[in-house]
Amino acid sequence: MTGPEDPVEAAVLEHLERLAAPYTAVRIDPAFANTALFCEAYGYAMDASANCILVASKTGERTYAACLVPATRRLDVNGTVRRLLGVRKASFAPAEEAVALTGMLPDGVTPFGLPEHIPVYVDALLLGHDRVIVGGGSRSLKIEVSTAVLASMPAARVVEGLSKPLA
Repeated sequence: MTGPEDPVEAAVLEHLERLAAPYTAVRIDPAFANTALFCEAYGYAMDASANCILVASKTGERTYAACLVPATRRLDVNGTVRRLLGVRKASFAPAEEAVALTGMLPDGVTPFGLPEHIPVYVDALLLGHDRVIVGGGSRSLKIEVSTAVLASMPAARVVEGLSKPLA
């Protein structure tokens, strides 16, 4: 398991400390990093879990955004996210690109500790919960945090309609 000496995890936890955010760090087996597997194995509710997805523009100058959506819904990449980025086309950033940009592995991406130039879009539906659990920067860490923290992060913007129901 990744230990606290992991530089990405350290950056995530430092960011939370700078925000003075009350949080709970949850160490997990990396085999259960996928949200659905994690929730089943560790007894967390899917509707109180959030996925952080890095999106990239496909046209024009390459721009990125981190989108935080309920695990029970899907990100509206071709509608809401595309409009927020101000581009004609957008898609999920390829895993290799996301790792190179953030240092975070798939199923571990979090809104905390990201490069400052990446905006964070938070689905307004998440604010209906007191707390949610999100990735912790690695496949070995999850962070349970107040949704008020998500809404108050300097790079964050709460967005209505960021996600759609699963088909």
